Amino acid sequence: MQDKITRLFKAIADPTRRDIFHALVIATSALSISQISNQFEITRQGITKHIKTLEEAGLVTIESKGRERFCNVNTNPLKEVNNWLQFYEQFWDDSLQDLGNYLDSKNS
Repeated sequence: MQDKITRLFKAIADPTRRDIFHALVIATSALSISQISNQFEITRQGITKHIKTLEEAGLVTIESKGRERFCNVNTNPLKEVNNWLQFYEQFWDDSLQDLGNYLDSKNS
């Protein structure tokens, strides 16, 4: 089974999924799959597949109300991506600082 971070990267790797996620973030309430589908020039079935990937990553929850299914956004999993990236940001900051210190010591 894929780990959380892999599912998150898979979910946000696709531009359509990022656009769906963005639409849900800026919406003031849950959106139905029909409302989401109307914003894109792909089939409802295609949108549903994208939403399923977002749901598997924990970025979307789906709630049924009558015959309609509504999507709610969950931005919390993106914190894990941010934490993952912060490690590498710190790595590069430290590496560049070490390089700067090394070059400064050679110029002295």
